[in-house]
Amino acid sequence: MILSINQENPHTRHINQVTECLRQGGVIIYPTDTTYGLGCDIFNRKGVKKIFQIKQRDSRKPFSFICTDLAEISNYAQVSNFAFKIMKRHLPGPYTFVLEATKIVPDSLSTKQKTVGVRIPDNRICQEIVRQLGHPLVTTSANLSGESAPQDPRQIDENMGRMVDMVIDGGISLGEASTVISLIDDQIEVLRQGRGDISWIE
Repeated sequence: MILSINQENPHTRHINQVTECLRQGGVIIYPTDTTYGLGCDIFNRKGVKKIFQIKQRDSRKPFSFICTDLAEISNYAQVSNFAFKIMKRHLPGPYTFVLEATKIVPDSLSTKQKTVGVRIPDNRICQEIVRQLGHPLVTTSANLSGESAPQDPRQIDENMGRMVDMVIDGGISLGEASTVISLIDDQIEVLRQGRGDISWIE
């Protein structure tokens, strides 16, 4: 099923359709400020398991997730004053920040080192989905293992629509992954250079 949602002014009825699908263990493809994401409710084991199967990914390599704001991030990650200042300056934006996980994070989404990747994309649609859902959304790029991430949701629907419960059409994406930055122990380390600018890192 493909559902078109207005990027600038997401209709509440459409967002409710999406969140109801997620609560029932559904897997969706949705727009972010980088690539289209493949996601589910972080607390729904059925959905999380399905995403690992779709991506053909080792369960020891967990996915990141999307939060609504810094207050929500602090429920799932250990946020020092140093990390808070950096994230406040750069979020919402095309960054994934890696921090120490709190105990509330499901084991399937935490690394062996008990770290977690968190995002707040600058995209109204996914922000509204997470806000309405009431807790974070799993995020990984909407592509099959070894393939590039398509920018056109119609193409994504052709490639992966049969594997998921819903594809949200929020327009053409930028097609470039987020920049991943570790803030563990208050040390800045770029783990992956993506769309996010890193010129502010000394």
